[in-house]
Amino acid sequence: MTSTIAIFGGGPAGLMAATHLSGHGHAVTVYDAMPTVGRKFLLAGKSGLNLTHSEDYARFRTRFGTASDTLAEALDDLKPDALRAWADALGAETFTGTSGRVFPRAMKGSPLLRRWLSDLQEKGVTIRTRHRWLGFEGQAHRVDTPEGMKIIHADAVLLAFGGGSWPRLGSDGRWIEPLRQARVAIDDLQPANCGFDVPWSPLFREKFAGAPVKSVTATSGADAIPGEFVISRTGIEGSLVYAHSATLRDRLRQVGQAFLILDLVPGRTLTRLEQDLSRQKSGTSFSNRLRKGAGLDGVKAALLRECVADCVSLAPKELARAIKALPIPLDAPRPLAEAISSAGGVCWTEMDRTYQLKRHPGLFVAGEMIDWEAPTGGYLLTACMATGKAAAKGMLAYLAAAKG
Repeated sequence: MTSTIAIFGGGPAGLMAATHLSGHGHAVTVYDAMPTVGRKFLLAGKSGLNLTHSEDYARFRTRFGTASDTLAEALDDLKPDALRAWADALGAETFTGTSGRVFPRAMKGSPLLRRWLSDLQEKGVTIRTRHRWLGFEGQAHRVDTPEGMKIIHADAVLLAFGGGSWPRLGSDGRWIEPLRQARVAIDDLQPANCGFDVPWSPLFREKFAGAPVKSVTATSGADAIPGEFVISRTGIEGSLVYAHSATLRDRLRQVGQAFLILDLVPGRTLTRLEQDLSRQKSGTSFSNRLRKGAGLDGVKAALLRECVADCVSLAPKELARAIKALPIPLDAPRPLAEAISSAGGVCWTEMDRTYQLKRHPGLFVAGEMIDWEAPTGGYLLTACMATGKAAAKGMLAYLAAAKG
């Protein structure tokens, strides 16, 4: 007898689960609340879909913070090379960029998604949009559909709703309360890969909002990372900020304050910078001292003035130290709805190693709705799809055991 499988959530995790569930003789249906599936996937691919990363796999496995060890088994079963092979087989040939990030040659998510959905359709997977999961109805599921509320029964169910970022694309966190009512422990969702509010002065905000800060190195207390970011009207955002967002967010929550420390001239040593500043003639304006002695002008010089109130009167030694370790004070992370991804979600203690909820046999979870986070660079998508595959394997094992 054919088993029925319901997947709620048509993002990368849910679709990858459907890929690995198809072809096993089960009736697989993907339900999504939005008019089309994969909306956040398409947004990620609007300016170049960063599918995965080409760095050494041993390093890749460490990119998931405290969840790295827990995610390892799923990642080992869908390594970056295997993910590339899958995309290549769909006709979305990939390449490695100069940063080590991996993209489809089309530099968009839409061609890959179209081929993916066509492949699922050919394999007999049904996709139903505008079907929003509302919660449980005993062992079944209440779903709001264009025809009204329906009760859906399935032999195995995967929840792959995503986290809480970009809610207009479908990841709105509405699944949290029904799962908590079902005694599933969930850590509150928090912004990840996000910008931060900074108490800019009105003058600095008006003059430099939108300005890029390039060729700097930043630290939040751990690794020093080179890159760039952007001054916004509310604070700072961009890839260099996102790389430190987890540490900064947690420090703000724990101690109430946090600083992103910038090296404005990473190409010069502290000793060399002090010497260069000392050579400037007395009476030279501060702006010229910075420009000639440190190569600083524009937004970098303005940042120094903004964050170090008495910088004009500093001696060369102290000024050099301020330039090499400039603290930008942070007030708060930007709201979850603006973040690229989210932290928090279903606690790992709620699941067994097959991604099945311990209190709810036959109910599995995958993707960003689980409590893990990762930096940008292809790690997010890879782990979402890896957990989708891992949950699919768990579902197949569960159904096989149920049949005896």
